[in-house]
Amino acid sequence: MFTGIITNTAKIAKIEQRKDRRFVFDTGVELIDLEIGGSIACSGVCLTAVEIGDQTFSADVSNETLSVTTLNSWKVGTNINIERALRGMDELGGHLVSGHIDGIAKINSIESDGGSKRFELKIPHNLSKFIAEKGSVCVDGVSLTVNKVNNQIFSINIIPHTLNNTIFEFYKLNDFVNIEIDLIARYVANALEKT
Repeated sequence: MFTGIITNTAKIAKIEQRKDRRFVFDTGVELIDLEIGGSIACSGVCLTAVEIGDQTFSADVSNETLSVTTLNSWKVGTNINIERALRGMDELGGHLVSGHIDGIAKINSIESDGGSKRFELKIPHNLSKFIAEKGSVCVDGVSLTVNKVNNQIFSINIIPHTLNNTIFEFYKLNDFVNIEIDLIARYVANALEKT
């Protein structure tokens, strides 16, 4: 489990094609307490560390994950958000995030809004029922509050701190991002469908 509070960003240092695709991530900081088998959310996708260096870690990615996330478009030099798995005594500052991506959204607009930036994202039709005004959503691993919803379009505001400490500063129009809907919304919808 994760919180959607980004602890670092990283760059893809190398991509190796094995039976699965292996990404090598350079965090630029020492990876204290990370162990082989540890979970790390990489732009929202829960991956398992299979190799660890002083400032790098590697993760293998299956074809299934490549087909349902933005990872298939990642190249050497791509910037990503990273978050270590939640530990028992950690503060839950964002919202509960599983690291299981529900779909990919397209950035429809980016506008200045005071010191913040307002992003409008278009999600797949099947996810629109899970997005609610003032509800939570995870965008490339970042826990955010939904401002407005209009069918498949929803907006979020990104404050300067988040812009400066995540990869939101690199986004451009028509970029694609990983979306994880709120866990509670998912379970409530599932329960209602079965009644």
